[in-house]
Amino acid sequence: MVVEKDTPRSFEKTAQQISVDVQAMQTHYTFRCGDVDLKITFTAPLFLDDLNLVARPVNYISYEIKSDQPREMSIYLEAAPNWALNVPSQASTSSTSKQGNLLFAKTGSAQQPILQRSGDHINIDWGYFYLAGSDQNGSVGTGGSQSLRKAFAAGNDIAAVSGVGSDGHQNIAYTKSFRVNGTHNDHIMVGYDDVYSIQYFGENLRGYWNVDGKNTIEAVFAKADQQYKMLRKRADAFDADFMRQYTATGGKEYAELCALAYRQSIAAHKLVEAPNGDLMLLSKENDSNGSIGTVDVTYPSAPLYLYYNPELAKALLNFIFAYSESGKWTKPFAAHDIGTYPLANGQTYGGDMPIEESGNMLILTYAIARMEQHAKYAEKHWDVLTTWTDYLVENGLDPDNQLCTDDFAGHFAHNANLSIKAIVGIGSYAKLAGMLGKKDVAAKYEAIAKDMAAKWKNMANDGDHYRLTFDKSGTWSQKYNMVWDKLFDMGFFDKDIIDTEIAYYLTKQNEYGLPLDNRETYTKTDWICWTATMANDKATFEQFVKPVHHFMNNCTTRTPMSDWVFTDKPVRRGFKARSVVGGYFIKMLEEKIAKQ
Repeated sequence: MVVEKDTPRSFEKTAQQISVDVQAMQTHYTFRCGDVDLKITFTAPLFLDDLNLVARPVNYISYEIKSDQPREMSIYLEAAPNWALNVPSQASTSSTSKQGNLLFAKTGSAQQPILQRSGDHINIDWGYFYLAGSDQNGSVGTGGSQSLRKAFAAGNDIAAVSGVGSDGHQNIAYTKSFRVNGTHNDHIMVGYDDVYSIQYFGENLRGYWNVDGKNTIEAVFAKADQQYKMLRKRADAFDADFMRQYTATGGKEYAELCALAYRQSIAAHKLVEAPNGDLMLLSKENDSNGSIGTVDVTYPSAPLYLYYNPELAKALLNFIFAYSESGKWTKPFAAHDIGTYPLANGQTYGGDMPIEESGNMLILTYAIARMEQHAKYAEKHWDVLTTWTDYLVENGLDPDNQLCTDDFAGHFAHNANLSIKAIVGIGSYAKLAGMLGKKDVAAKYEAIAKDMAAKWKNMANDGDHYRLTFDKSGTWSQKYNMVWDKLFDMGFFDKDIIDTEIAYYLTKQNEYGLPLDNRETYTKTDWICWTATMANDKATFEQFVKPVHHFMNNCTTRTPMSDWVFTDKPVRRGFKARSVVGGYFIKMLEEKIAKQ
């Protein structure tokens, strides 16, 4: 709330929203408040080449106020303990403090059950949510929401408020007074100290920002405050450059989709360090089953991290390698996950995805090698990569009845797209062997992959397209797994397969996109971006992407961006706030690979 001094203060009047602009690192809102213009900017400085910034649990809320005449004004920001509670009925505690030139208000649960809850649709109820701002003409307070607002409306200091609200909670608030003479700019910070972030095979781990436990959240806020102007300038430049580059590569609609996806994908992870020093970027499978470190969530997410920082791509795989190499996971294929968020104590998913997850790990390991232009990471994990590859050689050409990453479609056998994954996975192993000078191994597995690809073409051929399953004519599906064969010019599949598929897909599009396959009208928006990237030109790429943008612009479901949506109506089928939208960045990854 922003009000002018000596004028009646009311929480009943609503400012008129004039615009909203979503960029990769920032979202900008503009409002009209009487004859005053207010611009609010939410900034998350998530520069993926700076791990300290990626992990830092502090973001900015900037405000710019424009007035045609000089006036004294105040701003008021309030938050409820719900930010730090699983359910509103939990007991909470709130307090204020001052360190240096910053005022702090924090709130959290009274019991602090650290890492005692896990699962999907579960809210963190340990650690503390913070508001922080300058002490210059500023004030922080705790108390019932009505009491805090009444004090502010009366022009009184909110620090004098005491007691709790009718819900038994003390909200927290920050206010600041200032003179506006033309334009006034300032900022507030919000953050969260979760104390411990992840339990990893029985050991509680702190977030990367405080890996040794010697940092404090107050010190982190102080540093963020010192860096505010510099980071806002960098974020502005990043966003502008982002839109220019992405528009040039994939069109305006593609750029806007990626801007919408950037923070969502990153925010669905936690960055920690394993006891052995390995970096781990652990995803939460949001709005699905709450798994942690899901391999078939990592796979679609990976293009974003491969593009900006291969070290983070490794951090998406390290714990799966460690799980097998430690002997805790003994099956001859890759695990599905390592637990239920935030407890990473071993796979909890009810079934395995043998071909899916093994293919994912092999393909992404090769992708990392291509981005780094050496295969040292693969060499470190060669034994387990070999085990997974041999499993795919034995079982990958014609998969039996099993799940793939699109597990919402259920179990089915003879999955042609899953077979592609196995073949590309084996081919990735062959290419890695070649990079490591293992000539005989490379030749052996390259021959296997080429032979399997030739058989695949005959088994899947259905005339003007290729089948969903080898045994059913008249079916079709997006063969998005073939994108890697094109990106890395691997040469395992005949190039006319992609051309045939792309031409066929263009005849199957609905208003809001290309269905996943012939069985349903729903689709996965991340896979559409992969399929579109298989096209040979930008214009065709845009033909697939524009309907997805059209959906996001018209979706009637008010949730964070979904990746599982209907193509014949602007309604999400399921899923929201998931990391897999990092897959939108595969078109940019293609361009970067081409420039190597």
